Amino acid sequence: MPQIVLIAPTAFKGTFGPRAVAEALASGVRRALPEAVVLNCPIADGGDGLLEAVLPPGALRERVRVTGPLGVPVEAALGWIDPQTAIFESASACGLALITLEKRDPLRATSRGVGELLFEAVDRGAQTVIVGLGGTATVDGGTGAARGLGWTFADAEGRPLPEGGGALPMLASMGGGWGLAARVVGLTDVATPLVGPEGAAQVFAPQKGATPAHVTHLAAGLERLAQMFTRSGRPELASLPGGGAAGGLGAGLVYFAKADLARGAEWVFERVGFDAALAKADLVLTGEGMFDRTSLVGKAAGEAMRRAQAARKKVVVVAARAEQFAGLHIVSGAGQTLDARAIAALGERAAREAFGLPAA
Repeated sequence: MPQIVLIAPTAFKGTFGPRAVAEALASGVRRALPEAVVLNCPIADGGDGLLEAVLPPGALRERVRVTGPLGVPVEAALGWIDPQTAIFESASACGLALITLEKRDPLRATSRGVGELLFEAVDRGAQTVIVGLGGTATVDGGTGAARGLGWTFADAEGRPLPEGGGALPMLASMGGGWGLAARVVGLTDVATPLVGPEGAAQVFAPQKGATPAHVTHLAAGLERLAQMFTRSGRPELASLPGGGAAGGLGAGLVYFAKADLARGAEWVFERVGFDAALAKADLVLTGEGMFDRTSLVGKAAGEAMRRAQAARKKVVVVAARAEQFAGLHIVSGAGQTLDARAIAALGERAAREAFGLPAA
């Protein structure tokens, strides 16, 4: 019987989405194993590539003009799973990819566009809105998204606070916004809480352009926001797993939009039928652009690897860059930026190594 190979990568951030990576890996596998049955199952975890993994090519996607991370309007993608269920990536409204490296400013960056997209989705008939949390330029605790839903924020003198996480240490009052007649589900790829030594500012702000002094300032702002949540009867939001996702947007959506948080990889895997495909597979190829310790805690590639190992399947992780881990079979591109041809070559190599075939 021919081997069955399940190909389940997530996006190679900044280069290829999960579907393109899966197709490239599949072409390489077929060179190594011409008779193999290849099952393509692109995956995501709430971050980059969520819509591509979940929505079929012909699904409805709308372009919606919303406020970008630094206030300049952007065109965000709003997808539809069905007429009552909308889905979008928060990064399409306030993502790091929307800002050049020299303009990154987590003190000013706002998640307002996320709230505007939520409002637009519900206004267009959504009864459930799925929000992927990941890849944002913001550390504003979701207060920007709340502004997009009509909330107001002021200092002790009653003056409106500027947008962005940098103003949050001065937060003294919050004015309620509009209710949403829909269920909101935030998909997280991390378990990071809003505050604490491993909170959103400490973990994520440096990669968004924050200096050590900025990190301290942003952490103080999120602490202040957590205090306001506590005064309003929600003390658990300070330590809620996933509350720190997307610079605190996770906790913010729970408070301001009454959202539920879910582990993104688990939600996506159920949606795309990963376990059913896994049951048939002799080999699983998963991967992402950078596979490291964070990949093992909530990320899609790490979850695919974990499930494959639990099912006693051969599994190979393919990545452009990777840390090496004992007991894991990893094939990497040695840190290079990979094109489709190079990804295919890694797929061929992975298949040959997995089945003990000679190198090409």
